[in-house]
Amino acid sequence: MSNDLLYSSGKTSALRAENFRFAIVAARFNAHIVDKLLAGAEKALLTHGADSKALTVVRVPGAFELPLAAQKLAATGRYDAVITLGCVIRGDTPHFDYVCNECARGINEVALKYNMPVIFGVLTTDNTMQAEVRAADNNNKGIDAALTAIEILQLYQTEAFKPA
Repeated sequence: MSNDLLYSSGKTSALRAENFRFAIVAARFNAHIVDKLLAGAEKALLTHGADSKALTVVRVPGAFELPLAAQKLAATGRYDAVITLGCVIRGDTPHFDYVCNECARGINEVALKYNMPVIFGVLTTDNTMQAEVRAADNNNKGIDAALTAIEILQLYQTEAFKPA
């Protein structure tokens, strides 16, 4: 399978989620946004052939808790990919920077530690309007996160990633 047929080239029809197991970790904070991301991710996975029984959704309080939940799910060995979803909106204090930096760092560390796709589907926006735009049906970053997970899983099945 040629990688140029996959999501990065805008051709999502080649993305197939059958036989993959997905965990989605979604933050409850800013639920009015994250719930839309979650709905988009679930719809994308199912549209591309994932079995609903192969999807596990876990909710955590906020974005800061996403990495640890992702790590615990990855450690089970039951999932091919973990998708993290959250929304951090800038406020008047440096809290935004701490949460965003540690969330991103932690999610990346889980991917590297477990050698598996752990997708960063966390919105980091300056205001609520920016978050709403990125959670809307026509620009849903939850969909993008799910399609990225499928693409990476398919990519890892190609000859380039097989041991010599």
